[in-house]
Amino acid sequence: MQMRKMVGLMALGLVACAAPSLGPGGDEAVATESRSEAQRGQASFYHPHHFTGRPMANGEPFDPRSNSAAHRTLPLGTVAEVTNLRNGESRTVVIEDRGPYVRGRIIDVSPRTADELGMRESGTAPVEVRPVGRQANAGRDE
Repeated sequence: MQMRKMVGLMALGLVACAAPSLGPGGDEAVATESRSEAQRGQASFYHPHHFTGRPMANGEPFDPRSNSAAHRTLPLGTVAEVTNLRNGESRTVVIEDRGPYVRGRIIDVSPRTADELGMRESGTAPVEVRPVGRQANAGRDE
């Protein structure tokens, strides 16, 4: 009987350690699965005329003036810092869509973010993508 209690307490401890951290008021501020290693690769940006108003993976319409971004594997709602490795410019984006589906590209950013990162003229740039958290109101995906 003593062994069962011990195993139960150990299991409870493991569950507590795996739970996401909570912000003030119990809102989920940072989910542990959104904190992963930085990735390096090429960034591109959404074509402003082709994608404007179309629904993203989260169901919201794409706005070229937003800080929305697409990533293949980061959970929707992940907040990430994108740094242009050519010029050092960094911006914060929110993963709200899936993609890009072009080999070697790891993230698509909005035209506004592309302007701010200094990559609009070239169309692509080498970047580092570092997840930094998760929107408090972000739902779970997949």
